[in-house]
Amino acid sequence: MEFQNILFLCVANSARSQMAEGLARKLFGDSASIQSAGSAPSRVNPFAVQAMAAVDVSLDGHSSTSVQDVDPETVDLVITLCAEEVCPVFLGKAKRLHWPIPDPDRKDEQLSDAERLEYFCEAGERIQKRLEILSAMRDVPPSGAEPTEFHLSIRTPDLAGTARFYTWLFALEPSYWTDRFVVFDDARLKNRLVFLVDDGMQLHQDTMYHLGIGVHAKADVLACQQRAQEAGFTIETPARTTWRNMPLHEFWLRDPGGNLVEIYALLTDDELAQMPADMEPVFI
Repeated sequence: MEFQNILFLCVANSARSQMAEGLARKLFGDSASIQSAGSAPSRVNPFAVQAMAAVDVSLDGHSSTSVQDVDPETVDLVITLCAEEVCPVFLGKAKRLHWPIPDPDRKDEQLSDAERLEYFCEAGERIQKRLEILSAMRDVPPSGAEPTEFHLSIRTPDLAGTARFYTWLFALEPSYWTDRFVVFDDARLKNRLVFLVDDGMQLHQDTMYHLGIGVHAKADVLACQQRAQEAGFTIETPARTTWRNMPLHEFWLRDPGGNLVEIYALLTDDELAQMPADMEPVFI
C-alpha cells in the first residue's frame, strides 16, 4: 500500500481522530504528512491529551478542524474512525479505510475521570495497533509469486464425521480421500485468510481459530441455520447480528473435530443504519 498524506476523520475531531493524528505522527515521522478533521469540529478533548501523554505523544498545538477546510489534493489516504455516528463525507479520489472505534467519551454514562480516561487509553491502544499494521503494509516489495491455490489442513479426531459435515456444508463431495485424510477442491470459494493475535486473552469466537463460510444475505444465514438443525449438527451460537469490529449476520457451528465454523453475511447499508446505540448483538 502506497500513501504519503493521511487524513483521519470523525465527527467532532475531538478524540479519536486527534489521537490517531498524534500516534501516526510519532509512527511515521517525516515519511508521511498527517492531518485530522471532523464534520462538526469542537475542541481537543482533555482526556485525549492525557491518554496520549501517557504514551509519550503530545497533542500540544492541536485544534479541531472542519473537513471542509481540508484540500482534497493534499490527501491520498482517508481513515474514518466513527462507530456509532455517521462519518463525515470527504470528497476526493483518496483511498479510504474505515476503522470503527467506539467514542471513548461515553457522554451518556456517569463515569469518574479515571474510568473515562481508561476508555480513552483503550481507544488509543486500538488505534495504535491498527496503525502498526498500516505501517507494515506500506511499500511492501513484490514477492514474485503467482499463487494458483491456497491450501489449508486441519486436524480432526473424527475423519468420517468431518467428511460428512463438510460434504453437507460445501454441498460438494470430496475429490479424494484415504484412510488418513479427505480432500475437498472447491473452485467456487474465494480465499480469505485471517490471522488472529495471540495476546493471552480468554479464548472466544473472536480470538479463537475458526473457519468461516460467507453467504449472500441475512436470509441465507437463517436458512443455513435451519438446515443445520435439521441435519443434526451442533449449533454453537444461534443466528445474530453483530456490530463491533466487522458488522455481520452470523451463526456458529462446531464441526465433529471441535472446530468452530462461522456462517456469515455482510450487512447492507440499510442494515448498518439500524445499528443500536449500545452496539450489542441482536439475535435474529
